[in-house]
Amino acid sequence: MAQQAAIAPPDKLSGLSLDERSPENIERLLPLLEWVTNTYFHTQTDGWEHIPDGQVMLIGSHNGGLAAPDTLAMTYEWFHQFGTERLIYALMDSRMWQIIMPAVARMGVHMGAIRAEPRMAIAALKRGASLAIYPGGAKDVFRPYALRHRIFLNGNQGFVKLALAHEVPIVPMISHGAHETLIVLAEIYDNIKAIAPGQIPWLFGIDPSVFPIYLGWPWGLAIGPLPNIPFPRPIHTRICPPIWFERYGEAAARDRAYVDQCYRLVERTMQQHLDQLVVECEGGRVTG
Repeated sequence: MAQQAAIAPPDKLSGLSLDERSPENIERLLPLLEWVTNTYFHTQTDGWEHIPDGQVMLIGSHNGGLAAPDTLAMTYEWFHQFGTERLIYALMDSRMWQIIMPAVARMGVHMGAIRAEPRMAIAALKRGASLAIYPGGAKDVFRPYALRHRIFLNGNQGFVKLALAHEVPIVPMISHGAHETLIVLAEIYDNIKAIAPGQIPWLFGIDPSVFPIYLGWPWGLAIGPLPNIPFPRPIHTRICPPIWFERYGEAAARDRAYVDQCYRLVERTMQQHLDQLVVECEGGRVTG
């Protein structure tokens, strides 16, 4: 499977088709995901009974750099709970296919990864699939350790518009512990851009939108959004009760004030659930 992903031609496994998701390859990869989730990270999980029948939109805030171990744990647990036939796609940053981790992105296509583009999300919803989205993107996954207990959706309200237009409930995903697998000391993207606005010679000409300084394997001290090997720290993932809005439909999705109201509700609700999880995991300490 990994070799197939590595040698795939550019027009294959590109994240631009819904038809390359492979239940057979998912089954092949599940033993590895199970080992990573349950043995390497000793992951605890709960709340899966909150996922209703039918389509859902899983909205998460993820941690731990490009390895994103809480995302891996959520992926494994979804298939453990519902099997490979309950259709779900996950939106992935298009830059993953360009230069950062193209082989991993292509392998992710077998699992249901698609490019984080509106047309792909809409196509998946029209097919009757559920969606998994991390609206905060790279800035979320590389947010500093001091902000590890803060939900960060980066002001991205696109997922709310999708949920309203397609009348899909939002189910929050939260986690604790993944920020211990990579210690982000600072995020200096804005500082670098300020040095020479519009003139930074980004590697391969691709703006990363994030530029962390972190402690992690195998680099020790690393600068930039480099791939990493996560530290084996315990993780706790949680599925929260679904969020239903008062109004749905195209008109609701075009109402900017209402979209913002719904976005704030999701952000506030997720933060409340994360605060509770931190208390449970750390014995009353909520910091960051």
